[in-house]
Amino acid sequence: MAEFWEENFSEKQEMWGLDPAKSAELTKDFFVEKNLRNILIPGIGYGRNAQVFRENGIEVTGIEISKTAIDLAQKHYGTEMTFYHGSVTEMPFDNKKYDGIFCYALIHLLDTNERTKLIHDCYNQLADNGQMVFTAITKGAQNFGKGKRIEKDRYEFHKGVKIFYYDKESIASEFGDHGLYEIVEVEENQPMFLIKCEKN
Repeated sequence: MAEFWEENFSEKQEMWGLDPAKSAELTKDFFVEKNLRNILIPGIGYGRNAQVFRENGIEVTGIEISKTAIDLAQKHYGTEMTFYHGSVTEMPFDNKKYDGIFCYALIHLLDTNERTKLIHDCYNQLADNGQMVFTAITKGAQNFGKGKRIEKDRYEFHKGVKIFYYDKESIASEFGDHGLYEIVEVEENQPMFLIKCEKN
């Protein structure tokens, strides 16, 4: 996975542009309303989703597997943000408790054990009453069921990218013990679920 992303960021650089995803905007509004002060973004990429939080006074820490993506992010943010270089499967990278965690379009790229660990690790790094928001691709996506079937609801359509497609049952099963309280459908470039959990 590290090699895949390193290659992608090296070749395509800021491949998704600099505007934040719609889910990041929605999560920012939610985090501001909840008065969160610091957040962790696992899989931060080159930081396109970080700026909206920072503009609203929220301190951002990121985890990113691609060194090239971190270099791109530092071009924009300098030393104003903390980045941990490594895979989210190796969390935690610090012992800090965060008010919020925003994990965009990443969890569906992991296998069952990695997804379980990521949800658990994120929940563990939340402060009391902390909020975590994940976005995950849904079975309504155009490529669902296409390509090579890896396991139930998980397919490899592009070489090297294995995607698990979520429905509300799989969300309840994976997030149910981690403060799950809301699932919202969001239309990005793919249909996504915005999954909200609270630690209490």
